[in-house]
Amino acid sequence: MTARPRTTTLEIDEELYEILMLMVSDAGPYQSVSAYVEDLVRRDMASQEASAFMELRAEIVAGFSAPESTYHPLSAAEVSARNRL
Repeated sequence: MTARPRTTTLEIDEELYEILMLMVSDAGPYQSVSAYVEDLVRRDMASQEASAFMELRAEIVAGFSAPESTYHPLSAAEVSARNRL
């Protein structure tokens, strides 16, 4: 089952409008404004996910790089209790 398409209105300045028209012209890589906007949104989502992954990776690296003396032993039950929302 696919999602029902939604309609929205965009207000952009003249310079951006000209770029938009180049992107959806016969020589442009997109068939429609919708296709271009959908691609921009998907790329933005991927960028945000990549950024979040890099932040998580940095935290994990920092954790594993910490001196062993800073580690605190916890049981599985303590970890589960600490992480309950």
